[in-house]
Amino acid sequence: MKINKKKFIYLISPLTIKKSFYSDLIKIFKTNKVSFFQLRLKNESFKKKLNIGKKIKKICKKFKVKFIVNDDVFLTKKIKADGCHLGQKDMNVLDARKLIGNKIIGVTCHNSIKLAKVAIRNKADYLAFGAFNLSKTKKVKYRASVNTLKEARRITNKPIVAIGGINSNNYKKLLLNKANFLAISGYIWKNKKKPNEAINKFI
Repeated sequence: MKINKKKFIYLISPLTIKKSFYSDLIKIFKTNKVSFFQLRLKNESFKKKLNIGKKIKKICKKFKVKFIVNDDVFLTKKIKADGCHLGQKDMNVLDARKLIGNKIIGVTCHNSIKLAKVAIRNKADYLAFGAFNLSKTKKVKYRASVNTLKEARRITNKPIVAIGGINSNNYKKLLLNKANFLAISGYIWKNKKKPNEAINKFI
């Protein structure tokens, strides 16, 4: 996985996709700050996620953004997305790899170096740690710290994604402490500013 330091944003979708979403996404991608886009829809049917995913895939391809599906390895395969993100309660990396082959597989490691070591052993492509801050998107069960990043960097060169309540005031500290990508959702989609204006706050 190539790391472009200027494109450090790993953008996660809002929980519901409105009509305005697709034009907002195009404007965001035009800022050239996003490396990954993750489709994270918890309450939609497979069919609806498939239809939404196909539209998003076209936009991602046009702007050379990697398209990742959250949780669902079967949807990843059906849509031919660039990869899948797996939580600790989802399918394990080895089984996912059998289904989707050489696609990107990322793993949630919460604040645990032990979980990170398992993910590394199973040949995950990137590790996600968090939450680093309180989040509007989901209830925070695990708190990670800058020390988590430093410990992870000591054991691996794999890309590290920091997640949880990241905004334009607190993001630099994470980049300075070895996070390669910052997963951002609420700050973009639940901001008083337009999504493309919110993303432009990340320099």
